[in-house]
Amino acid sequence: MSVLFESLYDGERHVGFGKPAPGEHLTLYKTGEDRLRTAFAAGAGPEEIAEAVTAGAESVTVAADDPALRLLPPLLPTATGDSLVSGFMRTHRSKFETEPREGEEFVPPNWFFKGLGSWLRLPGETLVVPARPVALIEEPEVVLVYVNDDEGTPHYAGYTFGNDLCDIGLHLSNPGWNPYCKLCDTSVAPWLFLGEPPATASGRVTVEREGAAVWEGGFDCGEEALYFRVRDMADHLFSFPAVRRPGLVNYVLLGADKASFHDGFRIADGDRITIDVKSHDVVFGNDVRFGGPVTS
Repeated sequence: MSVLFESLYDGERHVGFGKPAPGEHLTLYKTGEDRLRTAFAAGAGPEEIAEAVTAGAESVTVAADDPALRLLPPLLPTATGDSLVSGFMRTHRSKFETEPREGEEFVPPNWFFKGLGSWLRLPGETLVVPARPVALIEEPEVVLVYVNDDEGTPHYAGYTFGNDLCDIGLHLSNPGWNPYCKLCDTSVAPWLFLGEPPATASGRVTVEREGAAVWEGGFDCGEEALYFRVRDMADHLFSFPAVRRPGLVNYVLLGADKASFHDGFRIADGDRITIDVKSHDVVFGNDVRFGGPVTS
């Protein structure tokens, strides 16, 4: 499967290909911010994307730990209002008493608005939540990335993985408070997989407290684990003009299976959550901070 990533190197935007192993060097191609998104908005495939990025571009090879290098969420625009993070709730088969039937009428799952794309956090960055959450839950999820063209038509670019950290305790206290429940930082991996949403995407979550593992559990967030078809959910979401604004980048979370909360565990201030998507060799971890300072 093809993978690309974006970064800032010496303050300028670059694109790289592949998911480098620890210690490997990266080849970066200097690319204007709009060039990559424009190619996706035109419906370009992986080979055309590579050509659009590399043709005539300056390249540089750097160490993965170069202090001048900063990875970015995939396709994140610089302008704050040009990207949205949202997602679907209660999408997994494990949360239904029956299996979906062939030809069954599609009834869309609940949807939520998580925040602006600039609110996304990268691996290693702190996830800030309200000072007094009722009960937090980590949610390892597939994140679909769409780029709207100049007419507002959404074009699927690929997928990555994220942690839709939220206050499930607040939601359960009053489902009408779900918008408040979602006001927690969301982490996302920087790797964009250029392919259809994964049928299976499985791995394990580890929560550490003061350096020791205090909870572990498995998950599957691939389409085969969902009650709904991804295409049906996406088609329904993009039937609303508000998410089809020209040039907008949408990050769409597909929902999570049961996690630590359902096992009776409670995430505490300072805990570290590590999500290991073993099926895709993607690992990302973040510390949780209750009531921390506002970040940009």
